Amino acid sequence: MPVATGAATEPRDLGPPGPGFAVVLVQPQLGENIGMVARAMANCGLHELRLVAPRDGWPNPDAVGPASGAERILLDAKVYDTTADAVADLETVLATTARPRDMTTEVLTPRAAAARLRRDVGAGIKAGILYGKEARGLENDDVALADAIVTVPLNASFTSLNLAQAVFVTAYEWFVAADDTPDAEIVMPKDTRPANKQEMLALFEHLEDELDACGFLRVKEKRPIMVRNIRNILQRARMTEQEVRTWRGIITGLAKFGGKFRD
Repeated sequence: MPVATGAATEPRDLGPPGPGFAVVLVQPQLGENIGMVARAMANCGLHELRLVAPRDGWPNPDAVGPASGAERILLDAKVYDTTADAVADLETVLATTARPRDMTTEVLTPRAAAARLRRDVGAGIKAGILYGKEARGLENDDVALADAIVTVPLNASFTSLNLAQAVFVTAYEWFVAADDTPDAEIVMPKDTRPANKQEMLALFEHLEDELDACGFLRVKEKRPIMVRNIRNILQRARMTEQEVRTWRGIITGLAKFGGKFRD
């Protein structure tokens, strides 16, 4: 059943709950860690938190501060006595662990797990991921309830993650699996735009005229290569039209007050 955290302020609006998987914390120990898990969930658009026998009871006021505004997730969290109870209504269950287990099971990366969950949840299947307590992780009996294991590829000599990290890395892969943010983009002020080729060509010619005048391009055999290199350097800068105007002002200033090129 939903529980209250006793937060003094109105919880922040986290947006409408969309399709997602349940985050199931098995015997979490510290309220602060549960709060940080809620924050990680909110970052990635997840809303459903289930707690199995939290050591310090629930609600826990120590969770509120670390949640950093994600109190709604804490307020709506559900508490269960056993892991079996917590996953009883779920049709797909994954279990996070970094330790080898003496059992035959499928092992997924967080990315592969996210792809499976997106497929299942998209088909109306209720799903969740189990996360173990901070000190020892999940027990084998908990893992046995899962359809597959999720293991994060990490430095083989040090695979330890804290609880919020474990939740975030899996939740992030879930989020980006359906996110259309471009891998790279140029962000610029609204009052400018990328320079067009006519503006760039005018800059090149302006600079080359002054370099000819000061003697920098005086070696005729090398001039074509030098000009090409200079143009490539400036082209890679991907200037805005404002930046082109600034550079032309710099060139004019140097030409007006500068001297001849000296060896």
